[in-house]
Amino acid sequence: MSDENKVVAAENAQLFDRKQLIKLVVEFGPLLVFFVANSRYGIYTGTGAFMVATVVSLIASRTLLGRIAVMPLITSVFVLVFGGLTLWLQDDHFIKIKPTMVNGLFAAILFVGLATGRLFLKIVFGEVMRLTDQGWRILTFRWAFFFVFLAGLNEVMWRFFSTDTWVAFKVFGIMPITFIFALCQIGILKKYEDTTSEST
Repeated sequence: MSDENKVVAAENAQLFDRKQLIKLVVEFGPLLVFFVANSRYGIYTGTGAFMVATVVSLIASRTLLGRIAVMPLITSVFVLVFGGLTLWLQDDHFIKIKPTMVNGLFAAILFVGLATGRLFLKIVFGEVMRLTDQGWRILTFRWAFFFVFLAGLNEVMWRFFSTDTWVAFKVFGIMPITFIFALCQIGILKKYEDTTSEST
């Protein structure tokens, strides 16, 4: 590799790292705001702050990354709808069942896609990851059940634990669990990597 190519590769790597960092801050920021506001001022103030931070994160994503990903957009809509109901009716059950509804929706979409032969993960991530259709089916099946697991876990957390515990777990528990699960899928990505497009 020439020195010029090395410089280009290094610049691309730095750009990728910067985008990943921005994406992490944009997605995790509203949850952190929710945690801090809830711990200091209670669930209703926390919910309001969560809604404002969510809108800010969407604007930041569009401005800094040039686009808004589908899943964060859907999640944000649920935050605004269920957060609004929480504040309007002064009932924190709405914001607590929001993760259940979001994860249930994602699971349903993936299961329906499998049943109808539509690989929605391939449609969304096909430009980032190149897998065979069998690989996409396996990955879709696993993520669908994972979303069901997250929905059930959220139900357990908000029904049987305090609000503060639920908020803390939502902020500091869900992301590590999701990260570990994603790492466990690396074997599938390697086993079912589609190399045909590279050879043609």
